[in-house]
Amino acid sequence: MLHPAPLLVADRVAKTYVGGGRAHAVIGEVSFSLRAGEIVSIVGPSGCGKTTLLNLLCGVLPLSAGSVVWRGLPLDGMPERVGYMLQKDLLLPWRTAVGNVKLGLELKRLSRAQCEERAHDMLRKVGLTAFHKYYPAALSGGMRQRVALARTLVTDPEVLLLDEPFAALDFQTKLLLEGDMARLVRSEGRSLLMITHDVEEAVSLSDRVVVLSHRPANIRAVHEIVLDADRGDMMDLRQSPRFVEYVRTIWSQLEARSSDG
Repeated sequence: MLHPAPLLVADRVAKTYVGGGRAHAVIGEVSFSLRAGEIVSIVGPSGCGKTTLLNLLCGVLPLSAGSVVWRGLPLDGMPERVGYMLQKDLLLPWRTAVGNVKLGLELKRLSRAQCEERAHDMLRKVGLTAFHKYYPAALSGGMRQRVALARTLVTDPEVLLLDEPFAALDFQTKLLLEGDMARLVRSEGRSLLMITHDVEEAVSLSDRVVVLSHRPANIRAVHEIVLDADRGDMMDLRQSPRFVEYVRTIWSQLEARSSDG
């Protein structure tokens, strides 16, 4: 169920680094919001500062200007009930799949029985029940990312922040994992903010796509994504006329240079 008030509001967020006796602006001035139950992707030219922006929004990096508000409160460190997933799975090689998924629950000091039950249930949801005793070295790249996703989801985050989580996967594995993740996120009413360089991925998964300019990054466009095909079938979806038009438009915006880039 969608809530009327946004979970996240970024207002004129900016980031500047000082080096070599001069200031280097990475994020110019970015304002947008994330609503409850919504999937938003941020795309932009390579090196424009997408990951920097994500780190500003969750308190990993300090702001140079502007403000970030989570659930009506100013940002003060990493917000509660926020899960952060990177391109690298960062699984602990000495722990099994279920052991990796349990890690966050153990840090929250849940009982052993609760950790086991919730970790196994989440592995079932990502389709890895049969591999719960496998160590990371014995898992494929797609399986490792499913374990990482399960580890992120098992602590019950309200919002997921994803930084190009599927970039290293082959095309078929990527499509399958994108579809599974989107269904899982939507069925459980979570919100998702994702950084990606893949325009097709952004359009196929998202309710909105935010397009950034070249560095220093500003918002060039925001697209509300309304598709004429079933999001459950990624291949059919990507062949629909409206999907193709969104992708063409966003690519043209990414390639364009203007005074803000």
